Amino acid sequence: MPIPRSARVADRSPRQNVAPRLARRRPRGRRLLRFALRVVVIALVLPVPFVIAYRFAPPPITPLMVIRSASGASLEKHWLPLERIAPTLPRAVIASEDEKFCAHHGFDWTALKNAYRDWRAGREPKGASTITMQVAKNLFLWPGRSVIRKGVEAYLTVLLELLWDKRRIMEVYLNVIEWGDGIYGADAAAHRYFRKPAPALTPAEAALMAAVLPNPREWSAARPTQYIAARAAAIRADMPAMAVPSATGCRR
Repeated sequence: MPIPRSARVADRSPRQNVAPRLARRRPRGRRLLRFALRVVVIALVLPVPFVIAYRFAPPPITPLMVIRSASGASLEKHWLPLERIAPTLPRAVIASEDEKFCAHHGFDWTALKNAYRDWRAGREPKGASTITMQVAKNLFLWPGRSVIRKGVEAYLTVLLELLWDKRRIMEVYLNVIEWGDGIYGADAAAHRYFRKPAPALTPAEAALMAAVLPNPREWSAARPTQYIAARAAAIRADMPAMAVPSATGCRR
């Protein structure tokens, strides 16, 4: 006598019922993994053409410029080749921001180790961001300190050091760095603070401009506080010992 269909369905074991569901989940998991891998590959590849293009062409705008402009700030920037910027300014910013600029490959590992040690001890970490890292951040990224942003910044730093030379890194840095509210680059800053073009900056003026870089929206090179004046004096004293990039490599 044939067994009724309802009885056959009832006789199926729980293992028989679960197996098809597991089979459906596995392909779905593989699809999600493939999708995640594609996203990672796109994220790694996408910046490369921009990094190559900016090796030769001036960047037209940066995310920070867009963010500041959207909040109502002005936008002052004048691109100048490195050779037309007073040579005292690269020396000043290296003395202020990254003394090992010509020696490292994007990361100052000693400074990073010290910053990590301070963080573990509960102290405020001192800045360990190199000039190359700052170019990566200012050229492509948004303000912030999240782990994701720092990871992307590290990857972009590697790209910049691989595809650019030190001269180009310094040239872009001096032209896109924020030097005040709505002020970007050395020439716009020189005109705003000292009413002169960047080629005419004196060593003392260059040191003052470098001294305000850690907090350019709060500090002014034209109206230095006692702290900024002392910081500028220390930078100026260190400037002669700094190696600076040129078309033929770094030199003192």
